[in-house]
Amino acid sequence: MSERVMPGRTDGLITLSAADALWVDVTADSAVPTVSGALTCPPAHARVGYVLLGGHVVETVRASGGQWSVPEAEVRRAAAELNAVAMDRRDLVRIGPFRGAPRQKCDEETQLRWRRRIAGELREPSGPERAARGEVGRPYHLAGIDWRQILVEQTRDGTQRTWWLPRAVVRLLDAAEHAETQWVQAARTRQASAAATEPPSHPRQAQDADGWQTTNPEGPTASPHPYNGELEGQLYSVLSRKPGTSRRVAGWVCAVCRTAPATVLDHCHEHGYVRAPVCQSCNTQERPDHLYSNDIRVANRYTRLFDTGADDWLRHWHRCPGCRARTTLPLPHLAAWTAHIACRSLRPTHRASGGREPCGVLRVSWTGSQNAPRSCLLTVAVDFCPSGEHRVLARVPYREAAERFRLWLAETAPAVAAAAGPDRLDGLPAQFRPVIADTSGEGLALF
Repeated sequence: MSERVMPGRTDGLITLSAADALWVDVTADSAVPTVSGALTCPPAHARVGYVLLGGHVVETVRASGGQWSVPEAEVRRAAAELNAVAMDRRDLVRIGPFRGAPRQKCDEETQLRWRRRIAGELREPSGPERAARGEVGRPYHLAGIDWRQILVEQTRDGTQRTWWLPRAVVRLLDAAEHAETQWVQAARTRQASAAATEPPSHPRQAQDADGWQTTNPEGPTASPHPYNGELEGQLYSVLSRKPGTSRRVAGWVCAVCRTAPATVLDHCHEHGYVRAPVCQSCNTQERPDHLYSNDIRVANRYTRLFDTGADDWLRHWHRCPGCRARTTLPLPHLAAWTAHIACRSLRPTHRASGGREPCGVLRVSWTGSQNAPRSCLLTVAVDFCPSGEHRVLARVPYREAAERFRLWLAETAPAVAAAAGPDRLDGLPAQFRPVIADTSGEGLALF
């Protein structure tokens, strides 16, 4: 876009109202919808020293005339980053509500906290209607992104509502929250450094409250570093109780996508071993869609898990020593693989404008569990098929599904298969561990 003079520009700074107009102008063609009040409407608050635009922190400055301003170059940089984001509106991530989920520890000095804001807004009576109207004073945008336009509500059984956002936007908001936290920590460090040059009024005044991370007083905290298997072989039940684990996790980059900062310590719920730190988006993508405790729907994202990104995901799942030693996957993942890969040729197709397309939605259920392989049976069906809803495609015994997976793994990801095998059982428990109850979300007890 050609450079043009913005009203209110002084030495590279522009007023917040001019920045709002610029933000809308330079993001007009972005796949992610933006708002006109990104810098002046809640939750933006210039007096705290910064505003969030997309995944970018833009510092605010109080100009000589008393008006709050921002660097124009930083607004354009944030817009360029947002314009580069590709968004698939069909690739959704559930963001709530999660009954019984533990409250996330958050820094009250940060402003975004986007999951809490959306949950608080939509849980109120007529919350979706208020959000759609964008009432004055309500947090109707997040980091300059108009989440109202892309929020998807789904209702099951006519009662339970769930909220979903495109995966690209979830990653963007997570990155914004991480950048905001780093900025606040850096500001604290600068204040502590400045206080250290003066005679302290209290012996502990100049100490870093966090104590675990070294930051540069002149800039933001150090970037997260790649994960190199530092937690391999450790039990989640032990590691999760150690103080400082969450801070340590935040110091890594997601072990799957290797781009976003890690927020969650992913682990195998069948064997109890830690896999790796992952970002919120990859953690959500890794969970199959549950309908009931033993019944999952095979969503479109399995194309990534078992096709385009199979090598990365298989390597991640086999970070669990139990799964790697037995050359298999946790039961729900193995069930999803059986439906999506092993029974692919059985799925009926119908004529479409571009040729033929698979009909309905795949669903797989099972009886029994992996603890009794001989009695465990997987049933693959297709829902919403015009020729008969809940049409059963195949019934596959657990042991047969596991053997098919071993053969497929050797062809699809030879390096992953080479690291697995029954000769690597040293140090594993003699019996399978029971399924660990998961409190991170409703209906996800097997994960």
